[in-house]
Amino acid sequence: MLTLDRETKSALHYDDLNSSIKDTFATIDQFELQAVELCRVMHDERMYRVAGYKNFEQYCQGELHVYGGYRRINQLLGASKVIVAAGELGPQIKNERQARPLLRLAKEPEKLIAAIKLALSSNPNPSESDFAVAANTIAPMPKGKNKFHQEPLVPKNAITISSPEHPRYGESGVIVADAPNNSQQIVTFADGERLLVNNADLDDAIVSQSTEPTYPKEYTEAIAALKEQHKLELERLSQELRIGLQAEVSARAEAQVSEQIQSLHFLYKQQKEQNIQLQQRLDEMEGLRKLDIENQQLQQRIQELEHALIERPSQQWGNTMTQQATKVLNKQVKQALEKTIDLRTLAADPPKENATECLRLMGMALKQIATAMNNTQALEAAALILGTSPTQSAIAIRTEQLQLLPQAVREIRQVLARIEFTWQEFWAVAEKYEVIKPDYWAELTTSETDLITQARKNSEQLTVNT
Repeated sequence: MLTLDRETKSALHYDDLNSSIKDTFATIDQFELQAVELCRVMHDERMYRVAGYKNFEQYCQGELHVYGGYRRINQLLGASKVIVAAGELGPQIKNERQARPLLRLAKEPEKLIAAIKLALSSNPNPSESDFAVAANTIAPMPKGKNKFHQEPLVPKNAITISSPEHPRYGESGVIVADAPNNSQQIVTFADGERLLVNNADLDDAIVSQSTEPTYPKEYTEAIAALKEQHKLELERLSQELRIGLQAEVSARAEAQVSEQIQSLHFLYKQQKEQNIQLQQRLDEMEGLRKLDIENQQLQQRIQELEHALIERPSQQWGNTMTQQATKVLNKQVKQALEKTIDLRTLAADPPKENATECLRLMGMALKQIATAMNNTQALEAAALILGTSPTQSAIAIRTEQLQLLPQAVREIRQVLARIEFTWQEFWAVAEKYEVIKPDYWAELTTSETDLITQARKNSEQLTVNT
């Protein structure tokens, strides 16, 4: 009695466990078919590209390799295709294994439905083998093929569909027949289906077996003659193009040489004008040097008279000798002032050449006379000419600045004499003499100031473009 109870309990335990196992596998199959619909969305919408995958196969191998990878997902996609094609009988297919032998009939829904009905008629709960027998009964496979796939009789080349837009994307097949044209191949897949596939949809392993079309002999000779004529024409055009390019290069070189010669002539002319101006300035400076010598002599005479006055402090200047000495001194000072500058005469008849420089040099001479004689009028005249305040310190500073003027003009003209100069090169020199800019600017010719202005505009335009 105890043994009977144990057997009864074991039977009950087996039934529950067996039922649970079957339910679990059925649930797994159901969820697999549900997951494949999500995979179809991922494939059709190409959402795998968001993660950086180039194609659906890479996505499956990268993300779903623990679930069978691309091979398993491809099998599930095929099962989904069979279930959709079966219509109302689709729910009778419980898993991918049952759908696998029916995949070759998915393109012919009538045969597919007939195979499913045949399997159901023989077994209410058909297995994979029941569906395989029914499929082979409705659509017998060619001789030499097994129940699930067929091998090519004379395999020529194995290929893989590489275009994501093709419905057979990622599947492999073989070419067992000659290509019907230059752009397509006849491909037989593992499920026995034969499709006409474009060469562009195949991977790099396929090499088109097509050849150029053949023509009659007279056409072939005509085509060869046309090709030879075309080749000769291309050579002639290439030669003409080469000659034209050489002529263009020569013309450009001649134009550049001519432009350089003109530029050199222009620089020579400028240099000649500068030499003339320099010679004139040297003449003017020689005259001023002589005037400075006379001023020094006059200052020495004044010092001698002051020394004589200091040695005889008690002596009265009312005697005849003293009055005569005073008259001589006043006369010499007046002559020196007349030789130095006469503003009214300059206003009526200014110097013909380099009047500005002459006035500046005269102002500097007046400054020396005013310093030596403490003459207020001479000091004011010097300040007026030099363009500053009538004070000793202001005139002294202005004099030091003007002494830099010849050097400033000389260095600036050295920069302008270059064939091509930039604003930065000019400014590197002009910045040192910025305090006397109005003075050296007045010394430059119109062409020289135009060159400086154009260089500044070019620099500003280059800055804006950058």
